[in-house]
Amino acid sequence: MTAYLHAWLSLGVMWLHVIAGVAWIGASFYFIWLDNHLREPPEWKQALGIKGDLWAIHGGGFYEVAKYRLGPPQMPTELHWFKWEAYTTWLSGMALLTLVYYLGSTGYLIDPAKVVLAPWTAAAIGLGSIAAGLAIYETLLRSPLARHGALFGIVLYLVLVAFAWGLFQVFSGRGAFIHVGAIIGTIMVGNVFLGIMPAQRLLVRTVERGATPGPEVARRAAEAKLRSTHNNYLTLPIILIMISNHTPLLYSRPDGWLILAALGFITALARHYFNLRHRNINRPVYLIAPGLLTLALIGVLLPQVPSESGATGQGAAARDIASDAQIRQIVATRCLSCHSAHPGNPQFQAPPAGLAFDTLAELRLHRDAVLQATVQTHYMPLGNVTQMTEAERAALGEWLRQQTPK
Repeated sequence: MTAYLHAWLSLGVMWLHVIAGVAWIGASFYFIWLDNHLREPPEWKQALGIKGDLWAIHGGGFYEVAKYRLGPPQMPTELHWFKWEAYTTWLSGMALLTLVYYLGSTGYLIDPAKVVLAPWTAAAIGLGSIAAGLAIYETLLRSPLARHGALFGIVLYLVLVAFAWGLFQVFSGRGAFIHVGAIIGTIMVGNVFLGIMPAQRLLVRTVERGATPGPEVARRAAEAKLRSTHNNYLTLPIILIMISNHTPLLYSRPDGWLILAALGFITALARHYFNLRHRNINRPVYLIAPGLLTLALIGVLLPQVPSESGATGQGAAARDIASDAQIRQIVATRCLSCHSAHPGNPQFQAPPAGLAFDTLAELRLHRDAVLQATVQTHYMPLGNVTQMTEAERAALGEWLRQQTPK
């Protein structure tokens, strides 16, 4: 019953996390697009303090949008704020991190082949890394480095790569990936809470008093705009990390941290193209380069196909095709505790991802998925909790390659 309720709770929190994330990232995309499309307004609007405006059409009607240099002459009667999208995304994300990785299956986070950790120790390392990532970012942002956009971006990128490498030394690949995502998400919500919202509150208070916004208001507004821009560049990498748990080939390799570093660079570069394009600056190289780099990464990750003689580098166990009875024994010993119609593992009420291998026909049906997760990437069994041997993986792989789904 506990596992059943845990599954429903995880689903509900995940659903909330996705909905809030869509709202937050959608708002980020829209407001950066809006800023980049503002054009110099007519003189009568400039006299009112309007910095830029634009016209748009959507949903069967015209919209006129204007942005003030700092504040309007008087406070509007109704003002819309954008903050709870960010806060809800972070709060639900941290709840999901706790439910799935700290209180859920230890195989998602702990890899005994790397470091044997108690669950509470692993959680402390994860939370400490998240706090350290935010502290480093805030320190960099308050340093002279923040005035040099490209250099700041390079340094922040290297810091995140260092976190990815370090987390890969102690956590499972999946756990390391998601914690880098949690660091990025915390930096992003920190930008909202520590910079953007305080600047907006100061501007609102100034306008409410009927005072003219001074240099401090302008400085804080510029910092808020910088933080918003940083968030915009981090959106595509964090979305990729959010969905990466469905793709073990990214994080199951020992060099998964390098794959994450490459994907972070590729996605941020692609975001740069669109940010420039919205300002009528067309630099196709910033779109072509990510495409070529992605193709190169696909080539690097391409699994090796054994020769027809069956030489896979695993020795005699890989050259001799195992019998059906031997495969049944391997699957029963190493896989069926989770991947069964009625899992014996109390953490699962149903087979993960809907994959059950109670019969060889079911194993054949999911041949490619098993080859990738168990033989090629060694992602399964989770944390190798059932202690599957290399010989067993090789035998299973060679048997699967001879099968066709039935």
